Amino acid sequence: MKILVIIPTYNEKKNIAKMIISVLTLDHKEKDAGISLLVVDDNSPDGTSAVVSDKMMNGEFKDRLFLIKREKKMGLGTAYRAGFKFAIEQGFDYVITMDCDFSHDPSEIINFVNRINNNAVGMIVGSRYKDGIRIMNWKMKRLLISYFANIYSMVITGLKITDLTGGFNMYNVACLKKINLDGVKSKGYAFQIEMKYRMKKTGCRIDEIPITFYERTMGRSKMSKSIIFEAFFMVIRLRLGLYK
Repeated sequence: MKILVIIPTYNEKKNIAKMIISVLTLDHKEKDAGISLLVVDDNSPDGTSAVVSDKMMNGEFKDRLFLIKREKKMGLGTAYRAGFKFAIEQGFDYVITMDCDFSHDPSEIINFVNRINNNAVGMIVGSRYKDGIRIMNWKMKRLLISYFANIYSMVITGLKITDLTGGFNMYNVACLKKINLDGVKSKGYAFQIEMKYRMKKTGCRIDEIPITFYERTMGRSKMSKSIIFEAFFMVIRLRLGLYK
């Protein structure tokens, strides 16, 4: 089993070195997992990609650490699309998407691997809301916006998934191949909703596991009003079939 973890970055120099080690040393605990890591960096001015390059040069994680450095900031969705295409071209079996700021705990990757081993599914969603709310250190306003955004997305799309906006997910590459990745236009967190909707339309089964989400302690959040508006209108477009 070949697994590729994809992490998009923009100004994550404070987190990336620790994240690389946290993800790629999981192989020492689960030797059959076959975990590799791809960092997709949007030309971070803080030098994030240089840290990744240094890790690649010293040979510590030879053939398991990869970098795509893009010319400018192009958004979360396009970064993941680039990562998915890389996974397909390089013959990976599964892809895991996650954030670089440790809001997603790398140790929980093993829970995804164990679930995929025991269940023939096309996607596993890491849910912050399954079997109770598992979000640490968020202000009530932000929690309520996220919670009701998920309910809104569930109602409009008809998807029976408790966390449509979450980004800690595992994909079967065989199912990813059924999606027109070039037709995925969402750039922000609407991408997470769109991908789950498209995965469901492939006929591949989607499963959920509970995860704990932690507010970042270093760096700045990428959330903005434009990202929220994009997600609001994207679910309507999906329901109306206005996508390729």
